[in-house]
Amino acid sequence: MSHQLLLSLLLLAPVLGFFINGFNFSSTKAIAVGTLGTLCSFISFICSLGLVLKLGGLPEDQRRLTVEFFNWLQVADLKIGFSFIVDQISAVMILIITGIGTLIHLFSVGYMSHDLRPAKYFAYLNLFLFNMLLLVLSDNLLLMFVGWEGVGLCSYLLIGFWFSDPAKASAGMKAFITNRIGDVGFLIGMFILFFQFGTLNFVEILSRLPAVAELGWTGPITLSCLALFIGATGKSAQIPLYVWLPDAMAGPTPVSALIHAATMVTAGVYMIVRLSGLFVLAPNVMMLIAVVGAATALFAALIGLTQWDIKKVLAYSTVSQLGYMFLAVGVGAFGGAMFHLMTHAFFKALMFLGSGSVIHAMHEEQDIRKMGGLAKKLPMTHATFLVGWLAIIGFPFLSGFFSKDEILWSVYASPNGHPLLWFIGVCGAGCTAFYMTRLMALTFWGKSRVPKEIHPHESPLVMTFPLIILAFFALTIGWVGVPHILASVLPGHIPNVFEHWLEPVVPKLSFIGKSSLLEWALMGISVSVAGLCAWLAFDFYIVHKERPKSFVLKMGKLYQFVSHKFYVDEFYKQRILDPLIEGSTALWAYVDVNFIDRLTYFIADFTVSAGAGLKSIQNGQTQQYALYILLGLVTTITWILVG
Repeated sequence: MSHQLLLSLLLLAPVLGFFINGFNFSSTKAIAVGTLGTLCSFISFICSLGLVLKLGGLPEDQRRLTVEFFNWLQVADLKIGFSFIVDQISAVMILIITGIGTLIHLFSVGYMSHDLRPAKYFAYLNLFLFNMLLLVLSDNLLLMFVGWEGVGLCSYLLIGFWFSDPAKASAGMKAFITNRIGDVGFLIGMFILFFQFGTLNFVEILSRLPAVAELGWTGPITLSCLALFIGATGKSAQIPLYVWLPDAMAGPTPVSALIHAATMVTAGVYMIVRLSGLFVLAPNVMMLIAVVGAATALFAALIGLTQWDIKKVLAYSTVSQLGYMFLAVGVGAFGGAMFHLMTHAFFKALMFLGSGSVIHAMHEEQDIRKMGGLAKKLPMTHATFLVGWLAIIGFPFLSGFFSKDEILWSVYASPNGHPLLWFIGVCGAGCTAFYMTRLMALTFWGKSRVPKEIHPHESPLVMTFPLIILAFFALTIGWVGVPHILASVLPGHIPNVFEHWLEPVVPKLSFIGKSSLLEWALMGISVSVAGLCAWLAFDFYIVHKERPKSFVLKMGKLYQFVSHKFYVDEFYKQRILDPLIEGSTALWAYVDVNFIDRLTYFIADFTVSAGAGLKSIQNGQTQQYALYILLGLVTTITWILVG
């Protein structure tokens, strides 16, 4: 089968599912509509596998499959094709999107079995898959922006899926509006690049780049990268536009797993990696990205320490992990960012779906203070969640260990890195180990605090099977990117397959003058910090349960400050939203009503009055018309004689 046909089926399968379930939106047959949606996603996954196999069969320097279906837009010098590219970067993304997407569709069949609108839900999921594929496969910025906006729309629809609840509808609006702010930056960056290079095609832009980096802040490349980064902060929930993602947990839990952990929120990282050749020419922006990423990683992790909602803990964890990805691209470790993007997709999707299994068993209860002892009631959910926990805290030889430590090493040892950024990253990793162990302890271990009216039970196979598959990959996927220092001591000298796969399209970092001993030491420090924090959390919440309360009392107002999420939402409301609303109200009252409306009414009244006056001339009386003619003749003759 040709790659053109495979790519067509890859894109059309979810569109077909969207239309069939969309036109049948009133159906309540969850199994039927869920099976259709899952099948369409699975077809896309098979096509993705076929494309990746075809790509792998090509010589390393020729691994690029392109398809142009038609010339979409041509205005003057701007030519945009409805065209797509499959290379090493997009190949990784389509496998993640369709593979994890299929498992989440399957999980949703069980999770949404009692919902009143399952057909609409699966239609939205399929539409999201199409737009996400459009985003990562596009060969130009404009078509990418179509997918970029498409996933934003689907995010809004799915976050506010239970729109009858005002809080959930409000969360959807918050996500939509916050992302629009970032999208303005994306558009500005796109315009600057077109005016500078005369094209929006990725390959053409990268081929026309200058050889020397811009050292200031006012050059076109720097300004375009800065604007694009603003777009990335919105989509990938970085400071200051991260506030939408925790509230996005209002949607169904599988939505959180698909959109807000594995795919959509990584779009900003993907976009920067796709244009990595451009960003390396803007070192000031790169340093800004690294600083923002480090700050976000630690800031969100600190908030995660105090959350009680099981999904909110995972949400702030996602924001924090995305911060590590931006920290990586900021120091030039684009391969490390993509590696962590991939490993995070598996273990965080696993944990979100695991939380969905817990919520399903607890009859929609999400407060971890009302859980405990669920390991016995939910053995499969507990076992798979345990794998996700070990992976995210960086337990040796699980996926998160490989990708997290690669980022930390790159941050410390690369020419663009800095020890302070490394220290912040290690602190964030310690916080991650603490709050994720806290989540495990309060949810699955210790004595049960489950209310008597709730009887937890294990989820059906349709929900636990995706958990098993994701747990398997959370255990093993990290081995495709074993760092050289570990490969040299492990039996078999395992190659870094992932790094080798990305080499032709991603700039490679050089670590000049850095010793292996230093790398071992840094790895030991990060693992030790994570282990110590995990043990501390276990001691707090299992061994000595009275310690958290005494610790909170000692922290006093500082704990309250953190538990209220540093009052960022309140600050935005008081300093930005309320003044905007008050200013808009004033403009409406004094400009719209008192000036524009009054001016409009005056013009309308004048026109009516003038019409009424002129109407008297046209009254139908012949004698009056004869008088007008006579006056006209007299006036004309007088003008002629005087002239």
